[in-house]
Order: sequence, then C-alpha cells, then structure tokens
Amino acid sequence: MRRGTFVRWGVPIAAAAVIGAAIGAGPVIAAVSGEPVLPERSAQQLLADAVAATGKEGGIAPMSGTVQQTASLGLPALPQTGEASPLSLLSGSHEVKVWYGGADKVRVALPTQLNETNLIVNGDTAWYWESATNTATKLTIKAEARQDKRALPTPRPTDVTPQQVAEHLLANVDQHTAVRVINTAQVAGRPVYQLVLAPKDAGSLVQEIRIALDGETYVPLQVQVYAKGSAEPAFQVGFTQVTFTPPAAENFTFTPPAGAKVEEKTLGTGMEQEVAADRAEHAKDVAERAKVVGQGWTTVAVVPFSLSDLKTATPSDGRQGRGPGSGADADPSALIDSVLKSATPVSGTWGSGKLIKTKLVTALLTDDGRLLVGAVTPEEITKAAGTK
Repeated sequence: MRRGTFVRWGVPIAAAAVIGAAIGAGPVIAAVSGEPVLPERSAQQLLADAVAATGKEGGIAPMSGTVQQTASLGLPALPQTGEASPLSLLSGSHEVKVWYGGADKVRVALPTQLNETNLIVNGDTAWYWESATNTATKLTIKAEARQDKRALPTPRPTDVTPQQVAEHLLANVDQHTAVRVINTAQVAGRPVYQLVLAPKDAGSLVQEIRIALDGETYVPLQVQVYAKGSAEPAFQVGFTQVTFTPPAAENFTFTPPAGAKVEEKTLGTGMEQEVAADRAEHAKDVAERAKVVGQGWTTVAVVPFSLSDLKTATPSDGRQGRGPGSGADADPSALIDSVLKSATPVSGTWGSGKLIKTKLVTALLTDDGRLLVGAVTPEEITKAAGTK
C-alpha cells in the first residue's frame, strides 16, 4: 500500500475539502413501519444546513467509522497493480477505517486481505506503518508545515469520507440542477435525508447524485452517483458504520513492533517548501493552458495533451519512490495502453482522434494535441472539440 492511495481516495471526477461539522438539529423521529421518517425539510433548508455545517469553526466533530467505496465505471480491464494501488480504486469495493479526534488527531487504516496500512497523526508527530514491509516512518511536523497545508502530505479525515465529495457537489448546485429531498432513507443504521441532484442538461451522462445527510448532525454519510440507464450506482462512497463520539486516546498512539524498520523524516524543511512551490507553479501553468467549454453538467475541460510525453514522463526530481502521494504502484503507460485499446476512432469537422467512454465520463484525445474530458455524451464532447 502506498501513501498515494490515501490522498487519491474519492471520486476521480471530484475533489474537495470539508463540508460536515456536527451540529445539533431537531430530534430524529423513529421509524414506524420499518423505514425511518424524518421531519420534512425542503431542499433549500437542507442546503442551508450543509452550508452552516461547513462554516462551523473547528472542523467536524470527533467521530469514527468505516467507509466503503464501490466503483463500477465501465472501464476496460486495468493493468494488475495490486489491490493497494491507486488504480485499484477505479473498480471493485474498498474499505477504509477512520478515527478523527480533532484537526491534529487523525488515524486512517486501510486493511487488505493479508496486511494493513496505518497513518496516525497526533499533534506534531505522525506515523506511517506498512505491515507488508514491516516498515514504520516517523514524521516530525514542524510549525511551518502545520501552517502550510501544501507541505503537509498527511490527509484530513474528509479526504477519505463522503464529506470530501459532498462539499464539491453542493458548492456547484445552480440553475442547471434540479434538487429534491427524500426523508425515509437510512445509512449506517442512522436515519438520513437524501438530497437528490439531477442534471437539467440532457447531454450529461449523470442521471442523479444522492447525498445522504445525517438526520441529526447533517454530516454527509454517503454519496451515490448514478449513470443514465443504470439501476445501481456507478460510484458510491459511504459509511457502513459510524459513531459521533470522541475516539479513545490510544487510537492516536503508535509503537513500532519489534523488528520493524524505522525511518525518520521532518516536514517543514526548505526542501518541502521548494517542492510545494514547484507543484503550485505546475498547477498554475496547467490552469493557464486549459480552457472550459460549456457550463453546468455539460462542462468539458480542454487541455493540451501529448500521449508520447505522458507515457514517457517520470519525475525529474527523483522523488518517484515511496512517499505520500507518489502513487508509485501505478504505471501510467500500462494504464494508457489498456484504455486506448477500448478507444473508438472518430472524426468530424473539428479533426480526428480517439474516443473513450465510460458510464460517467467521456474523453476525446485529438490528433492535434488536445484532451477533452467531461461527464457528457460523445455528441457533447465532439461538439466541444469544434470550439477553438
């Protein structure tokens, strides 16, 4: 298991930060006929509840639980990279356990069939433990790193929970989205409101997205993404068990077992700041060269793209090995080759290229050096290709 798996957990087409903060709400009404029934609230009220939860100081309330992610995106067979590879998150089911005692007390565990990986953050010290290699890395987090989140390669608990996905989705609810509420659902044994977001744009591949908000705290407990024509979610991330009580202190302590190889690193040195600056500059460069076509659910991102450059790309700073966010298990070349085998040659007045379609995402790689990606139909993506 590589550290990159933690940072990459979540929906590939959405990335965000915290939404939920546990706040008091009205009492939950018990189910009277097998289904929980919550007091009726409008979509506008629940959206306001979510916004209020987002703005609460101090972050989410202490909690712990087990999160399961399931993906069935209709991708072609991916190269075998091991069950702990970031690529493995694009299909099948995966489980992660999280304990959150505060902004500086976080534990994330990802068990596999035979091994387990743990990341434990406790104040200015963090441990990363890999049972498969019997290796423990002790990270000392200096004050500079704690203030500069870019230099801190440890995830927040919402990097591996439904809150991460929900905030991004709720922040983009606009005139292109129809919203309704279901108040008779249940997740992880708790009554929830389901905010159902449906695109008004016919050109979107998304049928609807369901965000389950805890009926008492309004913390997102589950996010389900349904593709058009599918009865089951193409992507789902949600708690199967959750407790809104402070985790025991021992969850945030770690002692390397006898015989373990122990490494020590310090975060907040000049090197980390240099790496963060390099990444920020790269992100700025990509943003300046990219453009967006369309709006709402039919938005298409267009970026300069060279297949040969991507397949041969390796980190120039020699940091490809093990490390937070490295994703060293993933082989970009093997992934590209696998995906391109399923590509369909297409052409039009815009030129020619290769089209890749999954349940939720369509991508077009043009022969003139562009990559177009969106949760849209092939017709929408080729229309966007004609917009220079």
